[in-house]
Amino acid sequence: MQVVSAVGEAFNNIVLHGYAGRKEGSIDLRIQTRRNHIRIELRDWGSGFDPTEVPRPKFDTLPESGLGLFIMQSFMEMAYRPGRPNLLTLSKRFVERSSASRKTEGAS
Repeated sequence: MQVVSAVGEAFNNIVLHGYAGRKEGSIDLRIQTRRNHIRIELRDWGSGFDPTEVPRPKFDTLPESGLGLFIMQSFMEMAYRPGRPNLLTLSKRFVERSSASRKTEGAS
């Protein structure tokens, strides 16, 4: 669920911010998987940004927006390179469960 949330936020941010005011734009989405690891790359040709310039959300005010970057960075490793195209990379390593814990869960 964390991967789905992070990728959804990334996609929304590209559409809402990178392509703001444009009638169309494209996003190239690439997913690479290996055992215990996933890497997602999103490329776009919209406006770039500097992630270090985005203010941290103010949680005490319960914001309805402005949480996307925080969610992405909380759930996954994130790297960003502005340019033509902009490149956002999200990656996550998973801890492999032992076969004993899988057998116990299956017996419940």
